[in-house]
Amino acid sequence: MKQLQKTLRKSYSFTGKGLHTGKMAELTINPAPVDTGIVFCRTDISRDSRIEALAEYVSSTDRSTTLTQDNIPVMTVEHLLSALTGMGIDNAIIDLDNIEVPILDGSAKPYIDAVWKDGLQEQDAPRKYIEIDRPITVTSEKTGSSIVITPSDKPSFDVHIDFNSKVLGLQDAHWDVDMDYTQEIGVCRTFVFFHEIEYLFKNNLIKGGDVDNAIVIVEHPVAREQLEHMSQLFNVPMLERCENGYLNNLQLRFANECARHKLLDLIGDFRLAGGFLKAEVKAVRSGHTINTKAAKEVRKQLNAK
Repeated sequence: MKQLQKTLRKSYSFTGKGLHTGKMAELTINPAPVDTGIVFCRTDISRDSRIEALAEYVSSTDRSTTLTQDNIPVMTVEHLLSALTGMGIDNAIIDLDNIEVPILDGSAKPYIDAVWKDGLQEQDAPRKYIEIDRPITVTSEKTGSSIVITPSDKPSFDVHIDFNSKVLGLQDAHWDVDMDYTQEIGVCRTFVFFHEIEYLFKNNLIKGGDVDNAIVIVEHPVAREQLEHMSQLFNVPMLERCENGYLNNLQLRFANECARHKLLDLIGDFRLAGGFLKAEVKAVRSGHTINTKAAKEVRKQLNAK
């Protein structure tokens, strides 16, 4: 029995700040016809603007994935693309009235909570899977990261993370289409190391960051003055380092939530291959740069057929 394409039953809107720009934006995910794929529309520029969610349009991978088509960019697309993929949505048009997709709670959970309760609309056309005919390997000597993509009968993703962190340790995460993405992966939030935050603020990289949308890892004990300074940056009551090495702003949803979030990112970035990839994807120390490079290699193999 062939899997049919699916879209949303209705439109869903979300409002929030972009993680990196701090700019407020309204985003609306709309149903779309068969074979549309995932398309962004920058409504603040033109109703006719069109940025397709394809790897060839990746223009930046500096702590998030940015797409640019016809000189029109859209930033931080990975969590939304992951949500659409994990929920099994083939076709959607996404209206956005600013440059960056809102970070919301740092995971895909807000999208899942809105869409999943209504179910999806089946469409009168079979799903077009992305299939490769030989393995693809992408590596980075600089970061020690690698991705191996192997042909398979069904999509699956594995991630291994190693940040040389005593708090995180070595973590692994797995997802395949027989698992519940909405409960196991989509709810997992982004994370940042405490010692990185000051640098990121100074370099205008997390203008929209706050204690509600990121897990903060405090690798080493820090002075009370540093915690007070961090509390002032986020404009919240006094923060504390917990015994497990995490800041007390959030409670972990899983012991390996950070690895699961890296898996969430991987699934989102691989949607840029153009659809649902029938392959095993095994990633070690992955990030947006190598994820999107691997998605581009998939596109190259498809185009070479």
